[in-house]
Amino acid sequence: MNTAEMEAYLRNDPTMMRLLKIIATLPLKDCWLCAGTIRNFLWNTLSGQPAWQAQKDVDVVCFDPALPYEETEKWSATLRKTYSEFHWEVKNEVYMHQHNPQTLPYASSCDAIAKFPETVTAIACRLNAAGQLEIFAPYGLNDLANFVLRPTPHAKENPQRLAIFYRRVAKKNWTTLWPQLRYAEN
Repeated sequence: MNTAEMEAYLRNDPTMMRLLKIIATLPLKDCWLCAGTIRNFLWNTLSGQPAWQAQKDVDVVCFDPALPYEETEKWSATLRKTYSEFHWEVKNEVYMHQHNPQTLPYASSCDAIAKFPETVTAIACRLNAAGQLEIFAPYGLNDLANFVLRPTPHAKENPQRLAIFYRRVAKKNWTTLWPQLRYAEN
């Protein structure tokens, strides 16, 4: 899968475009729709399931050193109230390195996304000021398109981070929803 194909999937889905338009209006710096929202949407679409089946989580990241952690919690609550059909999760990546063992503070949202546990979760998109769709996929789109679960290089270089990958895979039980998933270590 290439970026143009991914963009077509996103643009052809009214819910995805609505989310991207909402996010584009937020006054949050370096703001992206990311992670499971995009991963699950694409896996559902590619496997012939309804794109938004059993998914209400909307993962949003931003990066703003001037924005206190508590303010992102308020943004999540405000979005949940205004757009209650979704469970919004807004995270300021300035603080999130603390949840990733032995990880230095992130330099941007994209730096944080590249250090998510799985390559298929390390994906983000947004509408820029010109209304163009931007896709950030530091490990490409092949794992996502081919239903391959693989730890990111950042996860693999530390036993504690790799353990987080394995715990997430076990906890999420993705193979129940997408039985075609397969694991790859390399």
